[in-house]
Amino acid sequence: MTRQIRLGVFTVAGCGLAAFLLWGLAGLPGFGHYHWPYGNVLNQVAPNERHTSNVVGAVVFDYRGFDTLGEEFILFSAVVGVSLLLRKDREEAAPADRVRSDPIMATGAVAAALLFVLGLWVVAFGYVTPGGGFQGGVVLAGAFLLVYLTGGYREYHALTPHSPVEMAEAIGAGAFAILGFAGIAYAGSYLGNFLGIGDAGSLYSGGSIPLLNWATAVEVCAAMILLFSEFLKTYVIPTDDWRPELGPR
Repeated sequence: MTRQIRLGVFTVAGCGLAAFLLWGLAGLPGFGHYHWPYGNVLNQVAPNERHTSNVVGAVVFDYRGFDTLGEEFILFSAVVGVSLLLRKDREEAAPADRVRSDPIMATGAVAAALLFVLGLWVVAFGYVTPGGGFQGGVVLAGAFLLVYLTGGYREYHALTPHSPVEMAEAIGAGAFAILGFAGIAYAGSYLGNFLGIGDAGSLYSGGSIPLLNWATAVEVCAAMILLFSEFLKTYVIPTDDWRPELGPR
């Protein structure tokens, strides 16, 4: 696919996305002026029915879990599409990727570790406090991108080998679907709760919501890493005659 075709596809898709986003934002109610009954009903019933203090988590992974399943596979398909669009002969000049400043590299390593821990926290407590698998998965992937920004492609590739990341994405998406079938077997409905609902406000709460939450986090994190990798392969040429099979420095 030529550069002109890719730019054309991106322009059309970008304009369409911008139009839909503006249309949606224009229809949002003002802050503090929510008047529809759905949210009020959920705020009343979800804490007792699901023992989760984050009603949004109950909606995403229980009441409307089937929608979340669709969103996961939309993301899965988007990653496949990006991989196909960016697959080309890399003959164009590209910038070198090596960061030469030791203080920047050291600071980046510490910041990436802290960001990774934050991502785990956002996922782990996503159904207890604001957060969740989608948000935490993006934060986790951002930690790996920070390794590239403050180190280089060699370090990034060492932490994100392509095949295991692809497998993780497939496992995350597949686990969500399989947990749905477990709901049929034990609860009589797809994505129905099949575990004890536990105690509200604790990590052991929400029934099967935590499992769906972690499956989503794995899929989203892996998908974002694959997206980063495809863009980086197009944009940078690793320095020092490095090749993937050589491994890290």
